[in-house]
Amino acid sequence: MSVPLRTAPSPPRRAQLNRRSLHLAYATAGYNLLEGVFAVAAGAAASSTALLGFGLDSFVEVSSALVVIWQFRSRVPENRERLALRLIAVSFFALAAWVTVDAARSLLGSERAETSPIGIGIAAVSVVVMPLLVWAKRRTGRELGSATVVADSMQTMLCTYLSAIVLVGLLANAAIGWWWADPIAALVIAAVAVREGVEAWRGEQCDDCALPAVGGETDGAASCGCGPGCTDACCANQDRSLR
Repeated sequence: MSVPLRTAPSPPRRAQLNRRSLHLAYATAGYNLLEGVFAVAAGAAASSTALLGFGLDSFVEVSSALVVIWQFRSRVPENRERLALRLIAVSFFALAAWVTVDAARSLLGSERAETSPIGIGIAAVSVVVMPLLVWAKRRTGRELGSATVVADSMQTMLCTYLSAIVLVGLLANAAIGWWWADPIAALVIAAVAVREGVEAWRGEQCDDCALPAVGGETDGAASCGCGPGCTDACCANQDRSLR
């Protein structure tokens, strides 16, 4: 079954989408840097491993945004697509490793976190802000045919899930003393992060690559934003559909 294909954007539109991808990455890096600093400070004050993990996860998200910035500051971003995907995959694996260790420490440790109104506020804001970034990144990445931007949107989506989990955990701890709720759910997030990391490493984030404009001579790999000899799943799917 072939993947639905889209017409490739015109050169002016592609340039506009490249700039938008860069601006979204800057916004993500700036927001998550502030979020990470405040979450780590609040977590240390409340002895909350969940908040500490949430804050460190924000720094992982910053690293993913920096990868996108690095790619789209190039005059030909497509040439950096494959390496950028690999770097984002590493950030997924780092996120999964940290969340797993942090959840295990929370479950096995004897220290119980204190109530943190500041932490609850930070997580609540993130639950609102992050989905907006996910929507903008995914829409831009799919129109552009950039697997990197789509993969970065999934990184932001995982951070949205983690924000919701941390918020529920903090509220449950504050209201009824269910301290174990967020580390259990965080382990599920870690498993999803590993899956997304594997898909990014293999190049499976681009599921609806763009076709060249009618009459164009660009082959499937190029229209997908991949370089010559690319073996990414999105390019392979498109090549099959063109045969």
